[in-house]
Amino acid sequence: MEGEPLAGRHMIVVGGSAGIGQGIAVAWADAGADVIVCSRTEPDGLRDKGIRWTHLDLAETKAARDTLAAVAAGPLDAVCFSAVYYGAKRSNFREVAEQEWRRQLEVNTTGLWLTLSATLPALGAGTPGLFVGVSSEVAFNAGPGRSGYAASKAAARALLDSVAQEEDGDQVCVVQVLPAGMVDSPGIRRRRPAGFDYSSYMRPDAFARLAVELAVTRGRDHHGDSLVVDGDGEWWSVDDRLPASQNRPVAS
Repeated sequence: MEGEPLAGRHMIVVGGSAGIGQGIAVAWADAGADVIVCSRTEPDGLRDKGIRWTHLDLAETKAARDTLAAVAAGPLDAVCFSAVYYGAKRSNFREVAEQEWRRQLEVNTTGLWLTLSATLPALGAGTPGLFVGVSSEVAFNAGPGRSGYAASKAAARALLDSVAQEEDGDQVCVVQVLPAGMVDSPGIRRRRPAGFDYSSYMRPDAFARLAVELAVTRGRDHHGDSLVVDGDGEWWSVDDRLPASQNRPVAS
């Protein structure tokens, strides 16, 4: 797409300090949109692209509710929810502390609920709005060592599926996107040993083309769908092919 097809559009990315969220934020900004990233830490280098940043910690529910209400107060065309808490590492259920379980729920599931509650009214107030939720193959492929992450992401997927069935697609389109493989991001790198080879991992910018297309079309052709994106930026619906499992045994 040439020029700035998203000029004059207002977008919010929750959890856009790194990874897929940052890839989507950059893609929207490069296409001319006014983008606000809400995250716990300020992204490096995004101000150079005109992307604004607001501090948001989804585990602090009251403050998060106030922040989301403030950023959603003006005109709003699209929202992306990409916030995620993986956990310290892959661990079997018996080894996971309650605090980690609660953190996964607070960020991955309740954080999504808070974002939807704050932004859906604004998205449906004017021209058709778009809500993009970043999902994961684990929502389809529960496995060992990921019980909390799998449960919280499956709940998030079900939440968005339900909201998509409630919302009129002519007012708000709800679309989920997820990577076909592992994505190179700071969160993943914290869980990998020194010297790990990331050459086979996806890059966040693989989501750029789809992110812009969804924003331009306001998701009209994909309301209620979940789209799997591969390393080349191609995508397909989970209705056509489920994502491959990334499960593996937990190292002893």
